[in-house]
Amino acid sequence: MFPVKRTQVSLRAASPGDAPVLAEVWSEVLRRVDKDQQIADVETLIDRVTPLEEERIVVAEYDGEVAGAVHLRASTLTPLNLEPVVQAISPHVLPAFRRRGVGRHLMEAAVAFAEERGIAHIATAAVSGSRDANRFMARLGLGPHAVLRLAPTAMVQAKLDAQTPVATRSGARQLTHVIAARRSSRRAQRRRVTDSQG
Repeated sequence: MFPVKRTQVSLRAASPGDAPVLAEVWSEVLRRVDKDQQIADVETLIDRVTPLEEERIVVAEYDGEVAGAVHLRASTLTPLNLEPVVQAISPHVLPAFRRRGVGRHLMEAAVAFAEERGIAHIATAAVSGSRDANRFMARLGLGPHAVLRLAPTAMVQAKLDAQTPVATRSGARQLTHVIAARRSSRRAQRRRVTDSQG
C-alpha cells in the first residue's frame, strides 16, 4: 500500500518577493494596467502594509506553492459608522487550488486577526459576478450589508445632466467649470511655488 501524502495549507505574511504571484492572485481586482504596473502596485501595497499593526497581507501556501491571499485591515464599518470591523479585502484563491480549504484558511486568518484586536465583526466583499465566492461567504454567515456600485465619472455626470431640468443645467454646468478652473489654478500655483523652491 502506498503512503498517503498529506497536503497542508500554511499561512504567512507577504514579502516583497510575493508581488508577481499576488498580482496574479488579485488580477480580477487590480486596476486595469499592464502586468508590470500591477506588480508595482502590489509591491507598493506590501511596502505600505508591512510595518503597520492594523493591516496585514496573509499569503496561503498549499504544499509550498502560493495558492491565495487576503488583505486584512482593522477599520470601522464606514467613515460614518465607527463600529470596529476587520475588512477581509479580496480573499482570493488561484483556480488550481480551489476546493482544497485554502479560502477557509484565509478567512480563519481574518477571524484570528479580529480576535487579536477584540473586534466583533468581519466584513468582506466578493465580485458581484462570482457565484462561488458569494456562496462561500454566505455559508460562513456573511450576509449582504451594502451594495458597492461603480461607474466612470463621465457617465455619472452624463446621467446627472440628463436628469437635470433644462432650465437649471446651464447654471450647474457653469459652477462646475468655475470649480474646475479654480482647482487648475491652485495646482498651477503650487507647481510654480515648488519649481521656484527647487
